[in-house]
Amino acid sequence: MRGTGPIVASEQKATQQGSTLRRFLQYLRPYQKELPIAIGLVTVGAITQVVGPFLLGWSIDHLIAKGNLSGLLLLLGLLGLVYLIGVWAIRGQIWRVGFIMQRLLAHLRQDIFTKIQSLPLGFFDRSEAGDLMSRLLNDVNTVNQAFGQTIAQMLGNTFSLIGIVIAMLTINLQLGLLSNLVVPLMIFTTGLFARWARARFRVTRQTIGELSARLEEDIGSVREAQAFNRVQINIREFDLLNAANRDANVQAVAITAAFLPSIDFLNTLATAGVLAYGGYLAVTGAATIGVVTAFLLYVQQFFRPIQILSQFYTQAQSAIAGLERIFSLLDEPSSLNDAIDATQMPPIQGNVTFEQVSFGYTPTKLVLNGVDLTVNPGQMIALVGPTGAGKSTFINLLLRFYDVSGGAVKIDGIDVRSVTQASLRRQIGIVLQDNILFSGTVAENIAFGKPHATQAEIENAAQLANVHEFITSLPQGYATQLGERGAPLSQGQRQLVSIARAVLIDPRILILDEATSSIDTRTEALVQDAIARLLKGRTSFVIAHRLSTVTQADQVLVIQQGQIVERGTHAELVAQQGVYANLYALQLGATST
Repeated sequence: MRGTGPIVASEQKATQQGSTLRRFLQYLRPYQKELPIAIGLVTVGAITQVVGPFLLGWSIDHLIAKGNLSGLLLLLGLLGLVYLIGVWAIRGQIWRVGFIMQRLLAHLRQDIFTKIQSLPLGFFDRSEAGDLMSRLLNDVNTVNQAFGQTIAQMLGNTFSLIGIVIAMLTINLQLGLLSNLVVPLMIFTTGLFARWARARFRVTRQTIGELSARLEEDIGSVREAQAFNRVQINIREFDLLNAANRDANVQAVAITAAFLPSIDFLNTLATAGVLAYGGYLAVTGAATIGVVTAFLLYVQQFFRPIQILSQFYTQAQSAIAGLERIFSLLDEPSSLNDAIDATQMPPIQGNVTFEQVSFGYTPTKLVLNGVDLTVNPGQMIALVGPTGAGKSTFINLLLRFYDVSGGAVKIDGIDVRSVTQASLRRQIGIVLQDNILFSGTVAENIAFGKPHATQAEIENAAQLANVHEFITSLPQGYATQLGERGAPLSQGQRQLVSIARAVLIDPRILILDEATSSIDTRTEALVQDAIARLLKGRTSFVIAHRLSTVTQADQVLVIQQGQIVERGTHAELVAQQGVYANLYALQLGATST
């Protein structure tokens, strides 16, 4: 039974490859009305390829041999018309098939991007952005090179090959059978090289993904690399990944380079066989010169489609490897899909409850364990505690970036899992410590959560966020273009724009995650004033390490090891002389020092 292992593995790979191709072909369904036109053009082109050698061979025996010049001129005109139709059909099929394939690939890219955008945050905790970009760009581009640019030729050559085989067997059965003797050898050779190529191309797709991931990470952290003198180390590590990708591609190219000469050898072998046996038949009178000439032309045409199809077959191995990576991403389970019976979240009043909530980012380790919390509308809740205590987890569960492992998170008595995520998050605003701004205008960044906001609404939000005056001082005002991550704005300026973004959506629940850290004192005063306006009348959750910023909170929750170990107002907790009082005293002492 041990001897069946490689056979079973080979069958499993073949099944997986077939399944991948069938799934890819499902993307052709929207173009069912256009496919017959493309196939019709392919058929016409194939017929013209088959008719040409037949007419040339016939002209030798029936026109040239008999000195029929007028008939020969007429046939040459007919032959020119046939080839003209063929050129028109081939051009049309390439355009039509290319048009279908490019729309298909655009659909595939859209599916990948939509999937990436809809996956839960837990997926990104274990995935690299560069590898995901590689699937969207490099893998789809590989599919485009294999299918988008050559599939029209592949279809045309398949039809031509069928027509040539029929014509050869019809004109002379013996020569036809002799010409096809090398086909089994060609099929065996193609299959052998394809298996080798498929394995190597899988490695190339994997290594280019790793290379892209490292490249994205190193470019994004070039400042840190220079500051910590890691440049040479990063260069050496990148060189190793680059060499692995190079070696994988060299091995794949080596297989392809050996494959094409093998096909050429079989082509030469078949041509020599037809020339030798066809010449013998012509000398003995069993076949005419015209028939042998037509056969020699057919043999050349016969192997040209096979060469192209074989080359396409090896190229397709890289594309299939890319498709496997793409479909593995598309099949990634979305654990946070809206429930089938999910409803729209009604207008939020701001009552939030955590009922015996337990949660862990991994099944074996809980971050929160049996947490109970009640927040009344309009209250400000401060979350304090050491890094990793679980403060941000409260926010992630409230926004339903993750689902609880046990218990329930409710807003106005409604379990957040029972409503659509869009309707929930639409009514919750968030200002982070390191807010991300995007390439685009200042106005577009403010309107990020409300794309159809009017200019007046955008400016009003900016005024409430204390950033209107700064924006109007920019060269193009609200139309000023920002670079990646909001460059060239300072940290404080980006924070004010982020507050304006939150003001614009007018959330009933507001989340502030270290919103006043890492900015200068003058800008902090503007941020604090803007936040005070933003908090008014809203339920808010504030994560803060600087306890001086949460002295006005209605409840201060001290989080340690997934538990609320203390809760109360700032004054109440200071009076208790517990964990919070010690933290506050330490910070107060550090500040006074």
